[in-house]
Amino acid sequence: MEKVLIAGISGGLGRLVALHLREGFRVVGVDRMAWEGRPEDIQLARVDLRKRAFETVMQRERPRVVVHLGFVRHFRGDAAARHQTNILGTKALLDCCVRFGVEQLVVLSSGYVYGAFPENPFYLDEEHPLAASRSYPEIRDLVEVDAMASAFLWREPQVRTTVLRPVSTLGARVHSLIRDYITRRRVPTVLGFDPMMQFIHEDDVVRAIALVLETQTTGVFNVAGPGAVPASLAIRACGGVPWPLPEFAMRPTFRRLYRAGLSPWPEGVLDYMKYPLTLCGDRFAEATGFAPQHSLAETFDTTRRAA
Repeated sequence: MEKVLIAGISGGLGRLVALHLREGFRVVGVDRMAWEGRPEDIQLARVDLRKRAFETVMQRERPRVVVHLGFVRHFRGDAAARHQTNILGTKALLDCCVRFGVEQLVVLSSGYVYGAFPENPFYLDEEHPLAASRSYPEIRDLVEVDAMASAFLWREPQVRTTVLRPVSTLGARVHSLIRDYITRRRVPTVLGFDPMMQFIHEDDVVRAIALVLETQTTGVFNVAGPGAVPASLAIRACGGVPWPLPEFAMRPTFRRLYRAGLSPWPEGVLDYMKYPLTLCGDRFAEATGFAPQHSLAETFDTTRRAA
């Protein structure tokens, strides 16, 4: 069986991808965290992508395929350490892909890299600029990673590279800022705003990654879910109640709480509570035949029961 290496395998999504791909690949994972209850046929090396130990794993395993999920996406801990982990870790992974003959690479970015702005058109395509760091500096490392992987796609054509930008991912296993936000009993919203939002079930993101490997598709793609709904509807569907607050009070409060380490939400997330960020997934659907299998109702129900 061909070998796939998954960076970030111990996270919720990484485990789901590993369990799905083990049917057709020998799965090797790298992560700084352990995976309790890991199946015996899935290997795990606890290494940091930035360290020489990762290079040793790549040299020993020589995977044909690499799936890069190994990012720090939360805002707990030191911001500089997060930035170094994401940027330097990705650079090391890309370098190893070239050195050790990786044939196919999938990098899971995020739709958030476009940024939420009042001038955003409805359903952004992949040509839209990545402007999130303009109003949300804490996310600049993920924007840089996306740009780095997109440049690698053209610079190293011998590695079939795909960058996926999924909309907000929900489910029972994936832990993220949007899941923590939307599953609270009282969910703060910006008074006077109810933006359209998109969501996708975690299993459909796994299917999107598997389809890339199956179809040998390369390029940069948005991965959209089954539709868009107002934020207030999504909050209620996940079991919460919208709690509208005036923006003039929210901004200084979010800023102070985040700087004090008392909140996981930087001030920049407020723009995502105000302005729509909806993506067009037509290009990916045409390239791979992808269509989400889980409805929004199923996605919200899974998330609510897990929370």
